[in-house]
Amino acid sequence: MCCVGHAVAGYPAQYVMEKCFAAAGLDCRYLTLDVAPENLGDAVRGMQAMGFRGGHFTAPHKAAVIQHLPQLTDEARLAGLANFVYRDQEGQYVGDNTDGKSLCQCLQHVLDPSGRNVLLLGAGEMARAIAVALALAGAREVNIVNRSVEHGQQLADLLNEQAQVAAMFFPWSGDCEVPAETDIVVNATSVESADPQARVALEIQSLSPQMVVADIVFNPPRTRLLQEAAEQGCSTIDGLQLLVQQGVIAFKTWTGVEPDANVMREALEEYLEL
Repeated sequence: MCCVGHAVAGYPAQYVMEKCFAAAGLDCRYLTLDVAPENLGDAVRGMQAMGFRGGHFTAPHKAAVIQHLPQLTDEARLAGLANFVYRDQEGQYVGDNTDGKSLCQCLQHVLDPSGRNVLLLGAGEMARAIAVALALAGAREVNIVNRSVEHGQQLADLLNEQAQVAAMFFPWSGDCEVPAETDIVVNATSVESADPQARVALEIQSLSPQMVVADIVFNPPRTRLLQEAAEQGCSTIDGLQLLVQQGVIAFKTWTGVEPDANVMREALEEYLEL
């Protein structure tokens, strides 16, 4: 297994996965490989030739790797992004996207996304993957708030036309007010990753206790948004939970063994010095 990316130094997957391999008694390795965009096709063919069970793909390869994979899951195909690859029973690589799938699985422990109304903040690659996964999980409506009108409308059009879920785009100007009928709020921006005290432009008072608020930022895991949402009585899902769930999906798919999620979380916290 490996992580293929460009300038992926500091990516915690290798440290975490190898801790879990050891805890499960598996003789496996996870390599971090820095691959330039022009060499991506050769890298995928090399993985296949050397018998890698699969890998993760980080920016800027999530979209570009699609053309080098013979099969795609619905999540990867609709989003046009693959961050995860595994072998099928015939030994062929399948491209998947677990960025949104991990959120949907975490939500199952709090609030089933099926039939729910979602407010999605952001329209970048992560937001696209999350929106598609929520649509496939049966969300009733996905409303997108984004500063770029072009990207926001493109994502809404994708959901309406290809994912068969009602979606509307709203330009993000000033503090976004959460509609009262919203069930799930997802911050898919990276506003807080550079500055833990940075404020997501959201009208906190518009949150209500029946809502679930999720944030993709994993360092720090308890972002300002999640702290303020918890004060409003909301259930919360932090970025570290999402990262652990992505690891669980990958580990089990590659090895057939259910990993110890506690070992994974502890390894992440140790690596990130939390």
